[in-house]
Amino acid sequence: MREASVYSEIVPHTITAAEVAAKNPSGIVLSGGPSSVYEEGAPAFDSAIFDLGVPTMGICYGFQVMAKALGGEVAKTGAREYGSTDMAVDGQGGGELLAEQPDAQTVWMSHGDSVVKAPEGFEVLARTSSTPVAAFANKERGLYGVQWHPEVKHTQYGQDVIVNFLHRAAGIPADWNPGNVIADQVAAIQAQVGSGRVICGLSGGVDSAVAAALVHKAVGDQLVCVFVDHGLLRQDERRQVEEDYVKSTGVRLVTIDAREQFISALAGVSDPEQKRKIIGREFIRTFEQAQADLIAEAAADGDPIRFLVQGTLYPDVVESGGGSGTANIKSHHNVGGLPEDLQFELVEPLRALFKDEVRAIGRQLGLPDEIVSRQPFPGPGLGIRIVGEVTAERLELLRQADAIVRAELTAAGLDAEIWQCPVVLLADVRSVGVQGDGRTYGHPIVLRPVSSEDAMTADWTRLPYDVLARISNRITNEVSGVNRVVLDVTSKPPGTIEWE
Repeated sequence: MREASVYSEIVPHTITAAEVAAKNPSGIVLSGGPSSVYEEGAPAFDSAIFDLGVPTMGICYGFQVMAKALGGEVAKTGAREYGSTDMAVDGQGGGELLAEQPDAQTVWMSHGDSVVKAPEGFEVLARTSSTPVAAFANKERGLYGVQWHPEVKHTQYGQDVIVNFLHRAAGIPADWNPGNVIADQVAAIQAQVGSGRVICGLSGGVDSAVAAALVHKAVGDQLVCVFVDHGLLRQDERRQVEEDYVKSTGVRLVTIDAREQFISALAGVSDPEQKRKIIGREFIRTFEQAQADLIAEAAADGDPIRFLVQGTLYPDVVESGGGSGTANIKSHHNVGGLPEDLQFELVEPLRALFKDEVRAIGRQLGLPDEIVSRQPFPGPGLGIRIVGEVTAERLELLRQADAIVRAELTAAGLDAEIWQCPVVLLADVRSVGVQGDGRTYGHPIVLRPVSSEDAMTADWTRLPYDVLARISNRITNEVSGVNRVVLDVTSKPPGTIEWE
């Protein structure tokens, strides 16, 4: 009996039915894509895929492409739905896909066009006030679709939709667990790397920490980790990596002080995309220098370091425009920010995973909870939390404010309730204030506490007012140059978690 698998596309594109069939999947999921099936250059789709006899589910854009390809109607109604939306399951109980779910529920939408007519032979399963066909199914053909995003935290019964498709419709056994993923990735890493030497850049975050631990489990002393102090770190991060992580894993770590190199490269740059690309470029250049130094150290064996480990996650790939037809929301330094003349072959064991899955794998590998449960922190660090030019003075100011926020959230016992709390310095903005009976002209600090499960969507976290008050008082009293603290109450979408 073959192993069950799901063939997933970030966006339906011109891949043929023959190519999909060759993968012999147990199920197909089509999702993502541009904002409209009518958009110029919108990906075409081989509708013969629907004749393969493989259970298939379309999500959002995939749902609309499916409806259009099968003879339904997708229209520009002028009624858009973004974020939290009330949805009604039809009177037939929602069929197989929405089985055992309440008639009224809240879902997370992100679409402009709507399916106004289901294809012939399809049962309409759900609707909203603006979308007459929000879900449909053809059980005989094993074809299903939903307009909303069931995979995100803010859809009430989203996981039930996915479970119903995978286990009821596609018949895939519920046997995913961290141990299986670890075993598969260890085997894949060993096959890719062989006896080669590997370098990994540790940032101090959970992604690179788990990626390095996986590779270390696979190839042991063939791995050397490099920690780059680029001057964009938060307070105390260098010590945590050099002491806590090394103690828990036993991996070899080399620390490089590149603070002046990065600050000089970022001088005069305010554009966020350019910042990310510069930071990505300098990371690689630093690794190449580390490679040369390590090879010189081990000249006797003459084996160059050809592999670079990265903690790339699936949301990084999606937001960087990974997959044919996907929009580039922002280039992550480890995806769109890599230089074209990269000298390494990438090893990315987490590329198909979300943050919650990465944490589960980290715990299975025995990493300390203070590393596994750490709030996400972007690879470019504080460099993309300064809106404006990055300077040493601005970094120190933001570092102090960030440390205050983290300390107060921990003291209030809120670390487990929020996904992440970016602290942003609006460096090119000043406002008038009064401190010590005198006029000030200082910078605003923005607090961005959010709740999420996978970073694909997020909502702002409702922090207690007394906690917000303490944070504001401490920052304005203790951080010179800041006279105003503001709260970002925007969800994702329409905003992203980070400001840049």
